[in-house]
Amino acid sequence: MEWGVAAHVWFNQEGALSKRFSWGHININVSDLERSMVFYEQLGFSVLLPGIPYLGLRIDQSCALEASAAAALGLPAGTMGRACIMQLDNGFPKLDLTELAHPSPQSPLANRDLGLVRFCLASQNLQADYEHLLAVGVEFLSPPTSCGERLADVAVCKDPDGTLIELIQIYLERWQLPE
Repeated sequence: MEWGVAAHVWFNQEGALSKRFSWGHININVSDLERSMVFYEQLGFSVLLPGIPYLGLRIDQSCALEASAAAALGLPAGTMGRACIMQLDNGFPKLDLTELAHPSPQSPLANRDLGLVRFCLASQNLQADYEHLLAVGVEFLSPPTSCGERLADVAVCKDPDGTLIELIQIYLERWQLPE
């Protein structure tokens, strides 16, 4: 495919990237739904939906995933679980917390692994957020650290199952952006 054809597919007539996709949700499998909900509420999330209707899962009782949903997700038929959808403010992406009855779950990926290893939340005051979360028992890999000549401060914490969450305070006024 020539560059001109490719550019036409991805950019609209005004030169902006076309909307091929939009954010939906990020799924995090958890070992204890209630414990994880409390953790994500400490980060400012709230429950949007008490279940995931298209999977046939509910927050209040363990249910079998609908057969088509189990097949689509590559899970065995009859897989049991509970779930909810949480949100930060009213924006996207949403956070899908799912507790599956699985005999041998694997640990989350670490920063050195391939695949989605962490997601990032922006902070307006990282030091204050770090101190608050530390006081309520959240585990961090390190305290807030300045990166890239103070272009951003970063701290990475773990959810109750070890999923990594990067917290970042960006100093965009210090960035040298192309004109």
